[in-house]
Amino acid sequence: MIVEIRIDGVPAPQGSKTPWGSEANRRTRPWRATVAAAGADAMGERGLLDGPLSLEAAFVFARPKSHFGTGKNSNLLKRNAPTLMTSPPDVDKLLRAICDALQGIVYRSDAQVALATGRKLYGRRAYCSIFVRELPQPLPVDVPSRFERILEACGGDEEQAHNVEMATRGTA
Repeated sequence: MIVEIRIDGVPAPQGSKTPWGSEANRRTRPWRATVAAAGADAMGERGLLDGPLSLEAAFVFARPKSHFGTGKNSNLLKRNAPTLMTSPPDVDKLLRAICDALQGIVYRSDAQVALATGRKLYGRRAYCSIFVRELPQPLPVDVPSRFERILEACGGDEEQAHNVEMATRGTA
């Protein structure tokens, strides 16, 4: 199952706490409430996701005026205008805010998120696009060590396997 969520507005990071336990960034709480409401809309009547999940988020921020030309070119993007955003806020803090906001709305616990990716981009308007996917639980595979594979290839002869391993050390 895939849950797609889009939230218009400027994404807010979840950063440090004040000495009294509240968020240092006053925009965090309203942002998380907006994300939670959008998550509830996306879930509809479905139950909470259970099991391992991946979460992909694109945080899009409005381009500054410096990315555009001047005068009659003020609506044209400069050739050297970046696509990826490298200034604050930190992507991990943005992810933390949405992971916490979706807890109890889309999934039981944010600990279920086994794979998370976030991108900070520039666009015409600020918004956040989130995809939450259920991950298949792979069956445990007993992968033999390199020496065990060599030993098997040598028909169980440990001395020969040791010699082959020493001769091929440093290769794949």
